[in-house]
Amino acid sequence: MMVSKSYIKPHYSLIPAMLWCLTAVFSQEVLHDSVRRVNLEEVIVVNRRDLDARQQEKPLSAIDAYLEQSSKVSMIKRGNYAWEPSLHNMVSDRIAVTIDGMQVFGACTDKMDPASSYIDISNLSAVHISSGQQGAANSATIGGGIDFKLKKCHFDSHELALGVDTGYETNGKARIISTQFTFSDQRYFVHIDAMHRKSENYQAGGQQEVLFSQFEKYNISTVFGVKTGKYSAITGTLLFDNASDIGYPALPMDVSLAKALITSLAYRYVPDGSVLKEMETKLFFNTVTHVMDDTKRPVVPIHMDMPGWTNTVGFYTKVHLDKSDHQYLVKANAYHYTSLAEMTMYPNNPGEQDMFMLTWPDLRTTYAGLYGEDQWHISERASLNTTARLGYQHEYVASSFGLGSLQIFYPEMGRSQDRLLANISVQLDHRFGSLQWLLGTGYGMRAPTVSEAYGFYLFNSFDNYDYLGNPSLKVEKSLEFNTALNYKTDFLALGAAFRLFHLSDYIIGQVAEGLDQMTIGAKGLKIYSALSHANMLHSTLTAACRLAPTLRVETSLNYHKGRDYNKENLPLISPLSYRVALQYKKHTFQADLSLSGAVKQQAYSPRYGEDPTPAYTVVGATLSNQFYQGNHTLFVKAGVENIFDRYYSTFSDWNNIPRMGRNIFVNLSYRLR
Repeated sequence: MMVSKSYIKPHYSLIPAMLWCLTAVFSQEVLHDSVRRVNLEEVIVVNRRDLDARQQEKPLSAIDAYLEQSSKVSMIKRGNYAWEPSLHNMVSDRIAVTIDGMQVFGACTDKMDPASSYIDISNLSAVHISSGQQGAANSATIGGGIDFKLKKCHFDSHELALGVDTGYETNGKARIISTQFTFSDQRYFVHIDAMHRKSENYQAGGQQEVLFSQFEKYNISTVFGVKTGKYSAITGTLLFDNASDIGYPALPMDVSLAKALITSLAYRYVPDGSVLKEMETKLFFNTVTHVMDDTKRPVVPIHMDMPGWTNTVGFYTKVHLDKSDHQYLVKANAYHYTSLAEMTMYPNNPGEQDMFMLTWPDLRTTYAGLYGEDQWHISERASLNTTARLGYQHEYVASSFGLGSLQIFYPEMGRSQDRLLANISVQLDHRFGSLQWLLGTGYGMRAPTVSEAYGFYLFNSFDNYDYLGNPSLKVEKSLEFNTALNYKTDFLALGAAFRLFHLSDYIIGQVAEGLDQMTIGAKGLKIYSALSHANMLHSTLTAACRLAPTLRVETSLNYHKGRDYNKENLPLISPLSYRVALQYKKHTFQADLSLSGAVKQQAYSPRYGEDPTPAYTVVGATLSNQFYQGNHTLFVKAGVENIFDRYYSTFSDWNNIPRMGRNIFVNLSYRLR
């Protein structure tokens, strides 16, 4: 359905045998040494405040590279910027992605701006990755949760710190500069940081230039705190992110602007010697603007603009209690967000009128939920972790024009609908000396996304179909089973982790016979539908061994499988992948050598637009050292990525866009305290 634009205005190879022998087993779940506090999260440390980043291959890399360190996470790449995180091969639709517990929704119908694209490593201290229903602390989820923890400061007697970070990369001529300022005393603290990134087109293996892969980004943030009492404080954050001239070589359009403002104000109370260990209430607001355009493409069938907007306001209150053998967490949260996106087509004939449509119909979504967690210390060797979430979601189509467009296909569709969402999990942890066994199960629900339920003619270049939302979709359900076995000594860590998901009413696009596509050159139209069920498997084997006081080796092997009810392969499922890392560390000097890759992707899905990706192996190396002089600290790190300049694509690279070829980088970090 198209009208004049004036009709409406926006509301706002095989694996070597020795690798298998080295790999053995090791679970990726991160747990504390004490059974009393079981933390089923994987934590990626990002904080560079004390230059404690020598474990990172490239300290000034984008957050996307940090996420790829996790065996649970793969990144869907559409360009050189803003990769979409996927957890256990479940795309962002099926996982809860939050920033410090706050919901932030991208404004792009093509997923070119996940929440992770609006933050940077200068803002962050860590990334917490929780699998399955263990990730339901912040929102309803199927596959798990990724929470980006913003940088925190402390009330010190007196601290004044300055910092500068710079980086350069030969591939793409990428330039990075970041500055930080921190001041604190016993009553106040403030931290300000700013970062600028700019990259030209990068080159794939064999010195092949990847056109339209440039980008530029500015990021500024402030964190402040005021102590209001002996045990209480008010803290706030203000984060502004602005990216422009972003090329997406795997897509038919680029992005002229991706901008976000993220704010929060929190009250925190941490008493001493009480059953109540912590209480925090946070209010937050964020707004996102995203503008797609094709003005820099040399040839387009028809020029179009596709802007989108989201606005989110919400709060949460959480309470930690410690009573006898139980540790409790209770969290109540609510948020309201609007989603609006439009498309304007400009005919090649100047005498014809511009055509306009809403691709997201100004949807207003309200969610309120209650989460509870009980960590029960059964004995000195066993503990049981139970979580539950119950939530209510209300959706309302505010635009009459958008509603009318969808009613062409769904005449009985109303303006609003309500959904009840539930999540529950149980995890047992039992230890036998150096051996640990984990066993768990969970059940969860998630509502269809804005695009799945209300999207209007969204073009997907992966399978070359237009997509139409389906407001009558049921909630998607997941029943999961997981187990892990760990063995750990001072010199060796072994383990195996296994997780199976049975997904009911699995949402995916299906070809709609008899309906025409709108995009020029598209194969046809797909409507989001619910398959009766699908199954997904994720398993990990890893090992870590200290060969000498200064030498350490780590290996990992990951196997995934995903099939629908007809036993057909699901899209974007990783083939067998592997990684080996050798690290030498003495005093402040460190050297790293890494090898990673995957076998040929054979279990691909032609039905959903996939083709096989060849096997590949890439090698990288880094050197780093840290220098001290009084209050001055200098950290230097240099390295080479993809040393042999291999040309390759992974299973998650949109339309087989090639990864970066050989890249030499240098990072310098200076601190004054």
